[in-house]
Parts: sequence; structure tokens; C-alpha cells
Amino acid sequence: MSDAHDTQLMRRLLAAAPGTAALDAEDAGTVMRFLTAYLAVTGWGGRLTGTARMQERPIAVLVDALRQAGARITYLHNDGFPPLELAGFAAAAAAQSPTALAVRGDISSQYISALLMVGPRLPGGLRLRLTGPVGSRPYIDMTVALMQRFGANCAAEDDCLLVAAGAYQPTNYTVEADWSAASYWYAMVALGPPGSEIGLPGLRRQSLQGDQAIAGIMKHFGVETTFLPDGIHLRQQPMPANSEVATVDFTNCPDLAQTVAVVAAALARPVDMTGLASLRIKETDRITALQAELAKFGGELREIAAGRFRAESTGFAVASQAVATYHDHRMALAFAPLALRGPLVIEAPTVVKKSYPQFWTELARRGFVISEAG
Repeated sequence: MSDAHDTQLMRRLLAAAPGTAALDAEDAGTVMRFLTAYLAVTGWGGRLTGTARMQERPIAVLVDALRQAGARITYLHNDGFPPLELAGFAAAAAAQSPTALAVRGDISSQYISALLMVGPRLPGGLRLRLTGPVGSRPYIDMTVALMQRFGANCAAEDDCLLVAAGAYQPTNYTVEADWSAASYWYAMVALGPPGSEIGLPGLRRQSLQGDQAIAGIMKHFGVETTFLPDGIHLRQQPMPANSEVATVDFTNCPDLAQTVAVVAAALARPVDMTGLASLRIKETDRITALQAELAKFGGELREIAAGRFRAESTGFAVASQAVATYHDHRMALAFAPLALRGPLVIEAPTVVKKSYPQFWTELARRGFVISEAG
């Protein structure tokens, strides 16, 4: 099991829920959304809250859908946002047809995954229709595939997702390594000395993770990926001579955006970035945070057209600047590889515990000199 804080938090809250009337999802969006659906359909009653930032992150789309399915949920402070009061579930026990719900497809895929995973628990199952453009599709496909692996009868038919009523079954499953975490090592190979290379175990060519897209994106920065029987090997090659500005759509891999923006600016290798809308509602407004922190080094992320941003620089330099992390693990993780270009300070470095608690230890093992500032 991952030692990431979000994973361990989810395990603790699931174990504590039966005898607890108040649960705290802290700053974990995945935990908040998945728990809301799980607690609702299992009839739990109590208060589900989170940090101040979590109470600014919208959850109305999920709550509205769960209410339609029979959940009793009220907002304790501001409509559409946590904290929530849950008071049981009132679905018709004898329902023969699936619960029919419709949600927007361009919102966080976590809402959709949350609904899918509780689908087998609904009398008659679930028929979930996605309206409008569908973003983060790989996360939806991952959810369906894993549900099937654990015995759920579910299928995706274009923009309609069908889940039959039933029960999950135990099975043996090996959890794949995290492609999101791998992206920071791609950045280090790109920013390191000529010929830099590293091996990363546990990653698969046939991956369910949308963030495997980093392997293709990083070709633009000269990083070659070789797939091995149990992992990958990365090697730095000369960057392609093509001087055209690359365009990358992050709709299906938004967690890679910070990594790519930092590398593009550091290497003065411009990239046009689209599909960033969801970055506004993450742990912080990641677009604004990137703009502020890149500017400290001579980089920029500017909007050149509606929804289209260009990451670039002229005169990028790393010289002991302090990077603010905004309570966002990916800000620390994305900017840390710049240490290969010069000394820098990462403020509030413990934010990495959310997804990669051993990150600083891993860097130290590979020769980075890390000390506590001040």
C-alpha cells in the first residue's frame, strides 16, 4: 500500500466511520469526494469536514447527484461546499431499474468515479450519463477497469456508464507504481547533466493511468523512455532540433501541468498548454501559483488565448530563490528538480507527504544536498 498521506487518511477514516459522528478529510479532495459517496449510500450519519481550503472546493455536482439517488445531505456553511451533514439514505429498496443520473463530463473525474464505485450498492444499479465534453477520461476508464477486476458488472458505452447492482469480490491485485510521481524524475533527467539517466521500477507500458502521457510529452525535452519487464529506464538525449512551439492538452493529465511548465521554462523550450481549467480548483489555484513562482526565476506562464497558456522564459536562472508551495504538494515536487540548475529553497517542504512522503529522502539518496533553511 502507498504510504502517501491521502491513502493512509482514507484507510483511517473508513475504519473509523462506523463508530464516529465526525470525520475530517483534511486537504484531500479524493478522500472528501469518495467518502461523501461511500458514507451516503451506506447510511452513515454525521459531519464530514476538511481544511479551510477544502471548504472552498466545490462539491455540489456530487451532492446533487447523491441527493437524486436518495442521500440526505445538507451543507453546514456555504451551499455547494463542505462541511456536510449526512443523515442516511432513502433509496427505494425494491427498485428494479437503475438509478438514472446525469453529470457534467468536464468537471473533476473524482465526482464521476465516486458515483461509479457506489453504483453496485444502489438498488437496480446505476445509469450515469456524462453531458458535454468529457475531461480526465483515463481516470474514469481506470475506475471502470478496477471495478470490473473486483467483480462489479459495469461497462462504458460512449458517454453512458452502466453499473449493475451487486457486490464486490476480493481478488489479488498488484498496485502499479505512480506515473504522477515518475514525472518529477523525468524532470530531473531533462534538467540534469548531459547523459543523465535513471531506472524507475513498477511502471507499465499498458497502464490505466492517464499520467503515463509524461513519457510522450518529455520527448520534447530530450528524455527517452525504454520500457522494461518491470519498469522503465529514462535517458537524456539531445533535444529535438524542431524549433516549433509544442502544444500539450492536459485535459486527461492535469497533474502533469506543473512539472511540464517548470521544465519548459527552465530549458527555454516553450510549450503551449491547454486543458488547464481544473487547475483552478486544486489544492490551490495552480495557474496563479505557477505564474508567481516561475516569475522568480525569469519564467512565465501567460495566457495567449482563451484557455491556452504558454510556458517559456528568457534568461531563466536558479540562484537560491525561495519557492512558495501554497499548501500544494505538486508545487514542491515540480520545482524541486530545479536544484540541478542551482541552489533553491522550498518553503513548507512537508506538503509532499500528501502523495510522495519519501521524496526528500529519495533525493538525498541520489546525491542532492538537502538542509533545513534558516
